[in-house]
Formats: sequence, C-alpha cells, structure tokens
Amino acid sequence: MRARLIAGGEDAFHDYELLEYVLALVTPRRDTKPLAKRLIAEFGTLSSVLAATPAELSRVDGLGDTGIAALKFVQAASVRALRDDITGRPLLSSWQAVIDYLHADMAHGAVERFRVLFLNNRNLLIRSELMAEGTVNQAPVYVREVMKRALELGATAIVLAHNHPSGDPQPSRDDIAMTAQIAAAGKALGIALHDHVVIGRSGHASFRQLGLI
Repeated sequence: MRARLIAGGEDAFHDYELLEYVLALVTPRRDTKPLAKRLIAEFGTLSSVLAATPAELSRVDGLGDTGIAALKFVQAASVRALRDDITGRPLLSSWQAVIDYLHADMAHGAVERFRVLFLNNRNLLIRSELMAEGTVNQAPVYVREVMKRALELGATAIVLAHNHPSGDPQPSRDDIAMTAQIAAAGKALGIALHDHVVIGRSGHASFRQLGLI
C-alpha cells in the first residue's frame, strides 16, 4: 500500500483503503481492512468518518482510543492545511479556498457550529475562531460577543460561517435575522460583513450571492 501511495497518490485507493492504512500505522500486525470497511459502512464516506466525534467512533466495534486519536489527527491535519491555504492571501480573491476550508471543517458535523473569520483592512485572515457549538439545528450566537472579539483583534471585516447537519445549506429565517443583526452592529462599529456562508454536506449557500447581504 505504501508503494501504491507513493506511485499513484490518493487516487490509487478506495476510501476504506486509506482508512485501512492509517489504522495499520497505529495497530501494527493486525488486519485493519474489516474495521476500515465497518467505518465506511457506518458513516458513509471518508469525510464523515473523519468528522465523526470520538463518542460516535467509539461505538464502532474494534476501534479503540488509539485508532480514534489517529483518525482525529488526520482530520485536524487536513483542516489545518486548508486553513493555511487561505492565510496570508486576500480572502475575497481566494474564495474557493475559503469554501474548501469551511467544508472540510464543518460539512459533516453532527451539531451546528458557528465560525467567524476575522480579517484586517487588507482582507487578510487574522484569526478563524469557533464562536459557538450547539445542537442538531441550533448554535447560540451572540452579536455582542462577535463584535467584542472583532474589536479585540482589530478586525475591520468578518465572514460568518455555520453548518446545517441536515445537509441542506438553505438559510433559515433565524439565520437571516441573526445575520442582519450582526451586519447592523458591524456597520455601526466600522466592521464590514463580507458574507455569511452556510455549509451543507453537498454544497453551500452564500448570503451575498443570494442577495441577503
């Protein structure tokens, strides 16, 4: 498998084979193919396996703490690499890289998570922060906390993002109302709201593209 990866890259493998190799690294001298196939059968896709919580992963027979930690390290490395791709570059001219990062970070989550990208006056990323984590259909967002953090970081613009665990990225009425409140508060403080992106499993919705900002 190592030779196949070096020669052919990730396209040379099925999803379960990539998992099989990662698990074999932390559980040597054990056939990890059945476990890898069980993970794909349970969660559906490689991305969903990596995004699953430790509690969800622990319910899969044969996967212990070491294997769970290995999978979460792979996810963390993937998200970190995508975040690095948007660091030091104007976000609005690197928009697909932003979407790729947000999708990797949020698309397969089982609960709603609300993230804010804080930008400087050159639209470079200052900080990407998870501001709230909630339930399957709600993450509590406080306008005051978003603005307070923007001022602390010296941000002049922000991009909002959250996921819909249902998979449908269509903004809800609550999403629209909350976004309007943040936009109004930001305008009063000289902090521009560039966009609010809702992430689903198979796509995303942009408030700016939908004419909601």
